[in-house]
Amino acid sequence: MTLPMIIQGGMGVAISNWRLAKAVSQEGQLGVVSGTGMSRILVARLMEGDKEGHVRRALSHFPFQDAIERILDTYYVEGGKDPDAPYINVPAYSLKPTKALDILTIVANFLEVFLAKEGHNGVVGVNLLEKVQMPNLASLYGAMLAGVDYVLMGAGIPMQVAGVLDRLVNHESVSYRVDVTGATAEDDYRIHLHPEELLPGIHEKVGPLKRPAFLPIISSLVLAQALIKRSEGPIQGFVIEGHIAGGHNAPPRGTVTYNELGEPIYTSKDSVDLDKMKALGLPFWLAGGFGHPEQLRNALEKGAAGIQVGTAFAYCEESGMESHNKQRVLNKVLDEDIVVRTNAVASPTGFPFKVVDLEGTMSEQEIYEVRNRICDMGFLRTIYKRPDGKIGYRCASEPVDDYVRKGGTAEDTEGRVCLCNALGAAAGHPQIRKDGYVEKTIVTSGNDLVNLKSVMKDGTIHYSARDVIQYLMREVAELQPQ
Repeated sequence: MTLPMIIQGGMGVAISNWRLAKAVSQEGQLGVVSGTGMSRILVARLMEGDKEGHVRRALSHFPFQDAIERILDTYYVEGGKDPDAPYINVPAYSLKPTKALDILTIVANFLEVFLAKEGHNGVVGVNLLEKVQMPNLASLYGAMLAGVDYVLMGAGIPMQVAGVLDRLVNHESVSYRVDVTGATAEDDYRIHLHPEELLPGIHEKVGPLKRPAFLPIISSLVLAQALIKRSEGPIQGFVIEGHIAGGHNAPPRGTVTYNELGEPIYTSKDSVDLDKMKALGLPFWLAGGFGHPEQLRNALEKGAAGIQVGTAFAYCEESGMESHNKQRVLNKVLDEDIVVRTNAVASPTGFPFKVVDLEGTMSEQEIYEVRNRICDMGFLRTIYKRPDGKIGYRCASEPVDDYVRKGGTAEDTEGRVCLCNALGAAAGHPQIRKDGYVEKTIVTSGNDLVNLKSVMKDGTIHYSARDVIQYLMREVAELQPQ
């Protein structure tokens, strides 16, 4: 397989949708869909009526149509739901998810990869987060059923993923050790996936699956070395992501200090020695501020296979970002009036999170304070061990009293944003509450957003994924894969 020079960032929730990944893949690069929260996105699309028919067409190719019929009977609304009606909430994952939830997650990821790969021979990847552990087995399996070519995973240390991919090739049962606050060294908490129990006869029906290449997203040489040594299966390369990338960032190494805006300060300790990376013998791509043609050329000269770019693709015509906010951000870029901050507390994961200053969104304190705290999706819930030895689930963005009652501290809830709801709104699917409140958006981008007008043609705010690739490739066009 020819390695891509450009990997399109896997931005959730559904910003890196199938349309974007397909457009990038058709240009000979690696298009990537986000696999995070896809069960919620599938439900939203079905409840909105699937007016173009793409969802139902893809679902018709799933190997078990009885499962599809149950999903359609539950969620599909002919003609679309009333605009003021809420979406049906998908149950939050636990260590013992229902069969219906696992199947919904499998199907949702199958659909996204199927549509991204439909009608061409390009390569497609799926991006998942180690921090969102509980849905990952079902997400990986669904993507593999659709023939996904690459799996990318960051926001943690994904030691187990390569081994899981090896076993899912033959539809074997798999388990995944999960992080549990308060667990002891003797504890071993896992979530399990049994393909043959969920989809009886699946091995005979579809045969062995293709094993996708696995590219962990890392921020340090130490982590790369640890993954090579301790990964439970083979790794095919790395994406090295710097701290100016969008979404979640790795925390600074060592003692963390903050600037006057409350942003964590990164130092030379957070840079990766590329000569030492080359010595590891695996291909790598550079990410975080690399959305420029000279950066691609420099990356290749330093021994990288290429670059990963997110922000430039997040605002192109094919991305899943809600169009009004997309246009507002691009106009602010043209006016040189755009600001991206590294928010140290917004994410309930505890990782720094990039937030774009945009009126009417959760970046504004008054908008944040108006929202009643609620945790009704639970993708970012963490597991904790209770004093009685049983496990519980909590999220730093849930109601403060609930979080404290579950053993958390009120301090850890300060400034936390419900990213599940805010990012779903950013993709154009905001939940609507009984009192009429509409969930507000949060927009995340890399620091490179301020330079995005270099990609836009003739100062307009409309450009395509192809425009991004042609812009990035203009100094190395002769190296474009054929």
